[in-house]
Amino acid sequence: MSKANLSLDGEAQDNQDLSRAQSGNTPPEEKKSFWKNLGPGLITGAADDDPSGVGTYSVTGAQFGYLLVWLVPFCIPLMIAVQEMCGRIALVTGQGLASVIKEHYSKWLLYSSVAILIGANIINIYADLNVMAASAHMLFGLPEVMWLTCITVVICAAIILIPYRAYVKVLKWMCISLGAYVVVALMPGVKNDWAAIGKNLVVPNWNNDPKFILVVVGFLGTTISPYLFFWQASEEVEEQVADGVADASAEGHRLKPVGKVETRRLATDTSVGMLVSQIVAFFIVVCAAGTLHATGKTDINTAQDAAKALLPLGQSAYWIFTLAILGTGLLAIPTLAGSAAYAVAEIGDWRYGLFRRFSRAKGFYFVIAGMVVLGYLLNFVHAIDPVKGLLYSAALNGLVAPPLIVVLLFICNNKVIVGEHTNGRWSNLFGWLTVLLMGGAGGYLVYAMITGKAS
Repeated sequence: MSKANLSLDGEAQDNQDLSRAQSGNTPPEEKKSFWKNLGPGLITGAADDDPSGVGTYSVTGAQFGYLLVWLVPFCIPLMIAVQEMCGRIALVTGQGLASVIKEHYSKWLLYSSVAILIGANIINIYADLNVMAASAHMLFGLPEVMWLTCITVVICAAIILIPYRAYVKVLKWMCISLGAYVVVALMPGVKNDWAAIGKNLVVPNWNNDPKFILVVVGFLGTTISPYLFFWQASEEVEEQVADGVADASAEGHRLKPVGKVETRRLATDTSVGMLVSQIVAFFIVVCAAGTLHATGKTDINTAQDAAKALLPLGQSAYWIFTLAILGTGLLAIPTLAGSAAYAVAEIGDWRYGLFRRFSRAKGFYFVIAGMVVLGYLLNFVHAIDPVKGLLYSAALNGLVAPPLIVVLLFICNNKVIVGEHTNGRWSNLFGWLTVLLMGGAGGYLVYAMITGKAS
């Protein structure tokens, strides 16, 4: 068969995969129902409550009770502003973040941004796999190494063999188990002080204890994570490809101008996704405060320790916790690995996209699998308490996120890139506030680590 025929066969395969992705989609200029307007933003919000998030929010409530619940309402506008910028860049350009940086900025900025992303994501995958294996061991017994290996193989196989949209549809039902934290927090037998919770929601607390600062940085880092920046932008591009307003080539670009319906859909999708994410975070903190902190269990290191936050539900608590950790982990790890794979593929002008089959985007899928395998191998290099690993990986995200947000702000204020869709006053205000808060807290943490104290 000639190269021309092979190329045509490949394009036919891409078109077939694209048609499958487009099935059931409504063109963006047509009015969609509220639920059909929810897509990349909602998935990003769900991925935000990954094992790292569950672990960090649990530590927050267990160690400090209600003192840090103010971070939840404080983070919501910051999350929305940052993730909306990511989605808007993709919406206007039809390109992922790495492609935009590659086209308009220097190579050092491109490579350093992607290197930060890859490094942070591998550590996050390592911590997520660690706690997933520990949770399965807690419930079913058998060696953790066996569970670690099985989970890694299942994730890699599922990413390659199962269309991502079908994969998400199954896993979202497992993630509903996070609702157990809402149930426990509201149970009459759990003596939560709602007056104190209300006060701490609106009055920020601060403490110079390095442990306090670590939890603050971890909370911010697991809530506003670099991988979500690249992920939402790339998923927004895939949504446009599925809707027929962006091409399916490796570099991607818009085929028609952005309409008001699309910008409204983006704003709705992002706002709902981030709000849902933080409602879950709030109840995890309150649940841990009311069950662990209230009984003097302030130091949680293992899956068993974290699962005890749900003990008011009886012995089923361990099942529910394991289901939540496995469900959110199986959803989040492909997101972590996928965000890096999109960036690498955009740099190399490879074919990419979760709508494509493995045979049409081998490099893209090999990067995803490689990220997961590296996270797996790190578990044999350095053992760490599962919940502490989640907190440390969240803190790492908190340290590396600010410079990437600065890059987002420069892009979103560059008319050459986004045209008339530059940042408004509120986007810039909340964007720079995010940089100052996360950068300040991260700098304070580094100072505390170096000196052993903060003053």
